[in-house]
Amino acid sequence: MNIDMPLTSQLPALQTLWQEAFHDTKEFLDAFFHTAFSPDRCLTATVGNQTAAALYWFDCLYKEKRLAYLYAVATSKAFRGQGICHKLMENTHRHLQTLDYEGAVLVPGNMGLFQFYEGMGYKICGRIREFNCTASDDAVSLSKITQEAYAGLRRKLLPAGGILQEKENLAFLKTQADFYAGPGVLLAAYRERNRLYGMELLGDTAYAPAIVHALECTEGTFRTPGEDIPFAMYLPFKKGGDIPAYFGLAFD
Repeated sequence: MNIDMPLTSQLPALQTLWQEAFHDTKEFLDAFFHTAFSPDRCLTATVGNQTAAALYWFDCLYKEKRLAYLYAVATSKAFRGQGICHKLMENTHRHLQTLDYEGAVLVPGNMGLFQFYEGMGYKICGRIREFNCTASDDAVSLSKITQEAYAGLRRKLLPAGGILQEKENLAFLKTQADFYAGPGVLLAAYRERNRLYGMELLGDTAYAPAIVHALECTEGTFRTPGEDIPFAMYLPFKKGGDIPAYFGLAFD
């Protein structure tokens, strides 16, 4: 088994593996590989000439130090149960340390994976609150804003101990959601029929029903900082560092 950065010739195999593991649409894959993918932020495990596993990462900042947000960690069905993903993760951690990353953060795809990552030294670094609401009779004043404006406002509204996600993070998020700002609120959201999905709501969550009304939906589902649900996990590469308190943008 070899672990290395992918060659251009591997891209079709990476996309096939991704589709097999996550069942995302072609549009979603195209968006990722056009806006966020870099061979410098990807490692693959190959067995013979087959791509057995892969993962990607986004650059993040925590207290001005670089973190890697590991994303789309996947093993091909033909190679599962052989410890390949575990070896890929271990090699990734070593590689990231050589690049002066302070740690790695990830969002487990289901509750069962929390135990798997705990076995590799990861600890829960952030919890969230998720809630549903219906549209109120009144609307809040919202403006659609640019990626750059969203990044600047997010720095101001991010909870203490929060991880900054900018650049390719927001470029990819922009393919899935629109960015909005209003009095005391910041939102990344998309609509499906009459429901609004708030991928991250920062600020005064009491405005949520009015936001649903303003964006011409009848119901809304929001993700916001809170203590209800374990969400992200963190692995420091050096002893003595504190654990971030919040990581909010997961690219579902």
